[in-house]
Formats: sequence, C-alpha cells, structure tokens
Amino acid sequence: MIKLLLVEDDPNLRYVVQCGLEDIIGGYDVQTAVNGEEGLKTWASFKPDIIISDIDMPVMDGFEMVRRIRETDANTPILFASALTSPRDVRFGYQLGVNNYVKKPFIAEELDAHIHAVLKMTQGVHMRTETGFCQFGPYRLDTERNTLRNDRTGKSQALTATEANILHILAQNKNETVRREAILSRCWNTEDDYFASRSLDVFVSKLRKLFEADADIEIKTVRGVGLMLVAE
Repeated sequence: MIKLLLVEDDPNLRYVVQCGLEDIIGGYDVQTAVNGEEGLKTWASFKPDIIISDIDMPVMDGFEMVRRIRETDANTPILFASALTSPRDVRFGYQLGVNNYVKKPFIAEELDAHIHAVLKMTQGVHMRTETGFCQFGPYRLDTERNTLRNDRTGKSQALTATEANILHILAQNKNETVRREAILSRCWNTEDDYFASRSLDVFVSKLRKLFEADADIEIKTVRGVGLMLVAE
C-alpha cells in the first residue's frame, strides 16, 4: 500500500481525491493537510512514499513547503497539482526539487497513473536512495540498525535513533548548512520549541565526540543558521 500525503486547501477536491485513491485496488494510505505548514508536520510524522501538493495555499504555500522538505529529504517524490501554472513557476518548482506537475482538474485514476510513473522513475516505493546506509569519509552510517562504522579502524558505535537521524540528515547534506529549524522539524516535529532545541544541542555534542580523533570530520555550528557536517 502506497503512503501518500495530499496537501490541498480545497476541502471538496481534497475529499474527492482522497476517497478516489483509497478506493483504487491495491490501495493508498492517504493523510491530508490543508496548507504547507500542516503538510510539513504531517510529512515529518507520517513519512509518506509520495507527496501531492497544491501550490497556492494560505499560511504556507507549496513552494515554501517543498523548499523546507528538500533541506533534509532529497528523495521522497513530490508532485505539484495546479490548474494554472506559469512557465516561471514550473521552472522554479523543478529548481526546488519537485519531480513533476499534474494539471487540474484530474480524476483519481489519472493521478494514480502519474504516481506510479514517478515511483517507477525513482526506483519504486521501497527503493528510495535512503536505503539505510550513508557514507561520509571513512564512516558508514546504518540508519536501520542505528550504528556508525569506521571502515578505517573496523570499529562500530551504537547510536540512539535520534542520534542516527540527526547524523543522517547532516550526512545527506554534507559540506552544506542545514537549518536548525529543518532538523527540529524532522526529528521533533517542531521548528520552535525551547526543550527540543536544547535536546538537539545535547545530541550534537554527543555526536561531535565520536569524531574527536578524526581531523577530516567535523560538525560545525553556523552561527544563527544551523549545522554543517564537514567531511573531506
């Protein structure tokens, strides 16, 4: 069953699309959100296989939602659904990391065909690039077993699920700054919470100790912005 997040502010269209997809043989597990802000929260907790989103929405539009998702997740396929889209908007969407566009109006069967085409191009629902392993420098992170192996020494270190998740986000964006808000949204389902922010600092301090003896690996704080995993 495909886990799908539908972000749409039109309640009638949201209902029709959700019911139509859930009735298709093989089925969809559909979670919905009414704007980009709610979509971000649902994406972090639901971990969908694919996202279908409107562009023009109140509170937070689809462009901003996709920009924030792509800060930590380069793999989950995203389709924009829109009635009127200018060439400039289409170009901007692809630059942000959208996989394709679907023109409104559409029926569930048509959307189902688009979804399967995109999933096939991205190697299927269960074959995303986040296969559970991430390599940076001599280190190999296994996010399924929550272990970090140093291939140079052959030693493995057990991590907590949160430590592994934070390190995975940083490793996927190595040598690039990841906003604190993006990490908090992914790991704690919040962007602005004092206790979550302090918890992040504690976990980062523990992760830094893992690389104290390795001059080629460093988790840097980019003041006022976020964190960066520097890996030669």
